[in-house]
Amino acid sequence: MLMEEERKKIVAYGKQLKSSGLTNGTSGNLSILDRTKGLVAISPSGINYDEVKPEDVVITNLNGEIVDGHRKPSSELDLHLSIYQADAEAASIVHTHSMYCTVFASLHIPLQAVHYLIANTASDHVPVADYETYGSKELAVKVSQLMAENHAVLMANHGMICGGDSMEAAMNIAQTCEWIAELQWRCLCVGKPYILSEEQIDEVIEKFQSYGQKDADDKGSKGYTA
Repeated sequence: MLMEEERKKIVAYGKQLKSSGLTNGTSGNLSILDRTKGLVAISPSGINYDEVKPEDVVITNLNGEIVDGHRKPSSELDLHLSIYQADAEAASIVHTHSMYCTVFASLHIPLQAVHYLIANTASDHVPVADYETYGSKELAVKVSQLMAENHAVLMANHGMICGGDSMEAAMNIAQTCEWIAELQWRCLCVGKPYILSEEQIDEVIEKFQSYGQKDADDKGSKGYTA
């Protein structure tokens, strides 16, 4: 079975996606890219995360052609492939319909620096991509253009998508975005939140990266996220 370990991760993190409340039912999707082989493992379409098995995960090449698997790949396959082409460092993608991120996506309001932990996205904000129909090439183009400069993007009236150099990193960004979105919503319920400046967030990003590089040196690997 091709990409067996990656398939197992898709299954495990799909269950985590649901149990953590980042999505519900069969919505959302995950993928992992092996750049050396030019292959992508992506969650199947229309199967509850609790029921997905490693053999249900679909393997495609970078042209979207199925190489291994008997299921239909996620309807957002083009979106994932476009992001991998736009961001040479991304190796994993997580797409969620988490409640608070989707609230702001539906309002067409970016996530802002209401807390310094937004630096986990390597930016002082999470932008909103204009609405396009799910699964469309138009959506893939608009989102991938923003993902070339951002690790996370809200998709208008749809949800959130993010990428990292590992599934662990991408999931961390997804969880951070939902936490920031909930915090921003709660702040707005009370009043006008103070937004940290780009310079203040850049300082945090630099600090995160210095710690991340130390960990990477210790472990012999380079982290993608702050």
